[in-house]
Amino acid sequence: MKRIFSGVQPTGNLHLGNYLGAIRNWVRLQADYECLYCVVDLHAITMPQDPVALKNATREVAASLLAAGIDPAHSIVFNQSQVGAHAELAWIFNCIARIGWLNRMTQFKEKAGKQRDSASAGLYIYPNLMAADILLYKATHVPVGEDQKQHLELTRQIAGSFNSTYGVELFPMVEPLILGAATRVMNLRDGTKKMSKSDASDFTRINLTDSPDAIVQKIRKAKTDPNPLPEAAQGLEERPEAANLIGIFAALSDDSVESVCRRFAGAQFSAFKEQLATLAIDTLAPITGEMRRLLADVSYIDRTLREGAEKARAIADPILRETQSIVGFLRP
Repeated sequence: MKRIFSGVQPTGNLHLGNYLGAIRNWVRLQADYECLYCVVDLHAITMPQDPVALKNATREVAASLLAAGIDPAHSIVFNQSQVGAHAELAWIFNCIARIGWLNRMTQFKEKAGKQRDSASAGLYIYPNLMAADILLYKATHVPVGEDQKQHLELTRQIAGSFNSTYGVELFPMVEPLILGAATRVMNLRDGTKKMSKSDASDFTRINLTDSPDAIVQKIRKAKTDPNPLPEAAQGLEERPEAANLIGIFAALSDDSVESVCRRFAGAQFSAFKEQLATLAIDTLAPITGEMRRLLADVSYIDRTLREGAEKARAIADPILRETQSIVGFLRP
């Protein structure tokens, strides 16, 4: 069976963009793939984290995955740090990957910014850990956004280099799964930027923990332009905020942007936003309610992650042992 690995950082404040761009697709993929969904807390500490907040965020992210419909009876849900093989394989890949490959990774430049010299070594080499996350399970596919394709290419490069160096065919050439047109949900106050949980203003995003009243308020205050909604998608050119709201409506309703434009052609944004708010609440309120129920019993979340880690180790450990033998490590 085809196997998927995907991960999400436990940095809290998962939002509508995370849901539409990733989590909803992960739920749907369960029907056709063997899926491993990981809360990547090892990746999280490449940036400073408060330990208590990190634990809480790990549980919150796990709760959001379960509340959205990821079934731990069919998919493996776990947090990365409970499976030590991730770090062990990452070290081997640190010795396979080349500095030049990492120098081309644009996300390090974006995250480190002008503080490059004071950034952690972990932030610089974390693409090697991402490769280990995927190849540790011999995943065949990874659902990715456009901004993650570079990391997947590095994973393929590392897999190919390892196989070539040792004359084996151990690691597969993992393939990307780019799902749907409406995977990029943009900032509610600036349609040229992605919706982000790190943005200082809470009004730029719809959080999965938002109440219905908060959702209504945020959508009403979302930036638009003075023109009515167009009758065709072509009319959204040079209108990023309008395109974003219509794209969100299309994604939430599993419809096309073209169809949504026809439906609301000529309408004012005030009326459209009321419809969008209702649709967002109908979709997200059940998830939010289930998240709150799960977070009221963290023992269930912890047990689910622990059991998921046991299942993950059952797959990962034999692959790591095989890798270590190929490299030449003596094992007990």
